[in-house]
Amino acid sequence: MHGVFFVLLATSLTRYVQRHADDPRAPWAIALAVVLAVLYALDSVLTDGTPPSSAPGAWPPAPRLIRLGAVVATWAVLVVGAPSLAWVAVPLFYAALRALPPVAAYLLVAFLTLLVVSAQLALAPRFSLDLVVGPVAVATLATAVFVHMRRQAARQRALIDDLIGTRRELAATERREGVLAERQRLSMEIHDTLAQGLSSQQMLLQAALRTWDTDPAKAREHVRTATTVTEHNLAEARRFVHDLAPADLARGGGLEAALRALAARESGAGLSVRVHIDDGDGDGGGSGGGRTVPLPDRAQSALLRIAQGALANVREHSGATATALTLTRLDDQVVLDVADNGRGFDPAAVTDAPSGERGHGIRAMRARVRQLGGTLTIESTPGEGAVLTATVPVAPHTEETPR
Repeated sequence: MHGVFFVLLATSLTRYVQRHADDPRAPWAIALAVVLAVLYALDSVLTDGTPPSSAPGAWPPAPRLIRLGAVVATWAVLVVGAPSLAWVAVPLFYAALRALPPVAAYLLVAFLTLLVVSAQLALAPRFSLDLVVGPVAVATLATAVFVHMRRQAARQRALIDDLIGTRRELAATERREGVLAERQRLSMEIHDTLAQGLSSQQMLLQAALRTWDTDPAKAREHVRTATTVTEHNLAEARRFVHDLAPADLARGGGLEAALRALAARESGAGLSVRVHIDDGDGDGGGSGGGRTVPLPDRAQSALLRIAQGALANVREHSGATATALTLTRLDDQVVLDVADNGRGFDPAAVTDAPSGERGHGIRAMRARVRQLGGTLTIESTPGEGAVLTATVPVAPHTEETPR
């Protein structure tokens, strides 16, 4: 439509100059046409990319109204002196329909059509009905096409919103069903192993108490059996802990190997993820060798989950093409940095309130770090990427106590 405007303006102005080159008003008409082109181009640059308001009867901002008013007023003055430029009004129909509420837009289109009809009659040597019907038909057709397109767009937006809402509800339902299924599985596992084992231990120990004085040998046999059941239950409990740990950690290799496996999975489809391991001796070789601090399983699991959540946020929200995971292990703490080159955001706008869509994100990361006595910081500036830093304290050069 912008192209149509400038083509109509150029051809109409050429026609006017060819027929009225000697008219004293010709320089003024040419100057007004140039002003009209500049005003229309300025309005197009400032308005393009801004969708029309979906609220019925909503007025545009004042600067948009002023620009549109300047374009229409300049064209109206130009048409009075140079009727040849009347058909430039067709693109202005769409500008009015796009910017103004329906009633105001229809009134402005009617006014523009009236000026076009007047200009056509002024140019014609005698009255002709088609000079009136033609502009009215063009204006009516243009208005009908635009209104139909706007209604189609509104229905499409409503359909997309419904689909997004349905998808979220379906995802929430699937998550709830998955949680319930996992709870049921764990309850059955616990009932069939730990609960039954504890019940057996109780009965054996009660039997040992009853026969402790009368039959010490039998009582000791009950205690030995209870000890065997306890060892089996302890093995089952450790299996549960192993199964509930992150799969990457369960495969062995420690946190470094788990981070590399995570980076390998997340890389691709426009995002490159690299891992750097700093073992605290300054070599940065990434081998995890040197003087490293043994990390408790809880700390490893929390840091891996934080890395997973951070990469999910990077992929979904940042628009980044590269992300770096840096694990720094010092004598008394371990630091995980997740840096991306995305669009960034305002960290002050991030709250700990749940979003309603998922139970993870920044809130869950802070909770994990807080449970370990650590800190979580986010540094970001819109347009300059973001850096998330999780710091977890560890006992210097001590190993986790076996349980």
